[in-house]
Amino acid sequence: MITESALLENRYFDSVFLMRVSKRLSEQPGINYAAMVMGTPKNVQILADAGYEGIDSLGASSNDLVVSLKADSVDAAQEVINSLEKFLVRDTNKVATETKVRTIDQALTQQPDSNLAVISVPGEFAAREARQALQNGLNVFLFSDHVSIEDELALKQTAAENGLLVMGPDCGTSIVGGVGLGFANAVRKGPIGVIGASGTGTQEVTALAHRWGSGISHAIGVGGRDLSDDIGAISTLQVMDALDKDPNTAVILLVSKPPGSKTLALVNERIAACSKPVVTCYLGSEKGLFPDSNNVTTTHNLDDATTAAIRLAGGMRVDEGNDITPESIQRERLKLKDNQQYVRGVFAGGTLCYQAQQVLRDAGLSAHSNEPLDKDKLLADSLVSVGHTLVDMGADEFTEGKPHPMVDSTQRVERILAEALDPEVAVILLDCILGYVASDDPAGEIASAIAQAKRTAKQRADELSVVVSVCGTELDLQGLDGQVALLEEAGATVFKSALQAAQYAVQLVAKKD
Repeated sequence: MITESALLENRYFDSVFLMRVSKRLSEQPGINYAAMVMGTPKNVQILADAGYEGIDSLGASSNDLVVSLKADSVDAAQEVINSLEKFLVRDTNKVATETKVRTIDQALTQQPDSNLAVISVPGEFAAREARQALQNGLNVFLFSDHVSIEDELALKQTAAENGLLVMGPDCGTSIVGGVGLGFANAVRKGPIGVIGASGTGTQEVTALAHRWGSGISHAIGVGGRDLSDDIGAISTLQVMDALDKDPNTAVILLVSKPPGSKTLALVNERIAACSKPVVTCYLGSEKGLFPDSNNVTTTHNLDDATTAAIRLAGGMRVDEGNDITPESIQRERLKLKDNQQYVRGVFAGGTLCYQAQQVLRDAGLSAHSNEPLDKDKLLADSLVSVGHTLVDMGADEFTEGKPHPMVDSTQRVERILAEALDPEVAVILLDCILGYVASDDPAGEIASAIAQAKRTAKQRADELSVVVSVCGTELDLQGLDGQVALLEEAGATVFKSALQAAQYAVQLVAKKD
């Protein structure tokens, strides 16, 4: 395998678009991997660390686009490089490189009534752009990661002082007045307002609320660090104020990892003063650690949180059909040999991986991860599973220089096939996330790997259970029912709730640990 790289000078593209184009390049004949990044020093180093050779010699600047391919041959790589322009077209009528504006000031000249800036630039420049947006009176959806905690605090303090809001950094999902930002699902409007310090957690509760008969007024991402004591829930408290005043919001749902102790006191004080009921879901916490009090209903998982919010909004959860019975679980368990005792999770959604770890822990099973609930369960090598292992493939270590697994499942496919080689594995647990920005066919990308994994087990006279949760709605462009059908045809047991999928996986191995 060889590496070929190219430089496109003065060609800026946002990171989400580049992830999708990288995926398309990697699907071309003779191309094994493709990386497309802006030529910042950090990005160049990431590519070098990932084994892409000769990047330094390009002389890239931060305004240049770097394209690097790992290919079977020079000819295969050059054929793709020579046709790059056709991959950089967003639609048939508009070329992405024909940018009409280059700065926020220029954009505001064309759209003076704008009140929100979406920022998706390399992390070292993100704070500067966000600061510029705030200075122009714009709220900020900060998709970029690698923003320092100091910059985050300063940005949020500035925003709050000026009556503005910063969503993020590393904010994957928001829904503002029915409009999805980042990785969001298509959902109906309704009475539930969501505050999300987790991207896929927000996607899961909004999709569940839609499918269970309710809807979303707004779902505002605040960034994963907002409820830490370093930040002090600045954005969370602002959003809670706004939702409390919003006439279209009947109940507020807060989804986060456990807050810092000082921040928890601030949040509880604000909740107590809310005129509307509040549901909290602090994933990763021990059951009973946060008891109900005054105006708050505490929940332990995303399903219970959504159910509580629907009830408090005056609705009733509409249950979806599920053919899983105790008898069917027992039949599946009997297919597994005594040595098959472990669950291996390969997740695109970090929050769903986190919740699955909680499910195993609640069942008395010890789960290792690259993003563990408990520090002593950190994997020594994220590529090597140990016992029960649940891996977040969307973590920085897997996405630096490569597309996010919600956009491109290549790395997940490799991990699924690797886990199937272990004769001690009983269950492979997966998620499949639909919505804006995500892959056009996430189920199709992993279906063949699911079928191959099951065949691999059969070749050694084993059965392998593959369990998949699908996060999405029938309004998503990918089509919920069609995605479920693809996964079932590949031999997977499919749930439309990540909690239910994890609980099913645990039931299959509970007496084998």
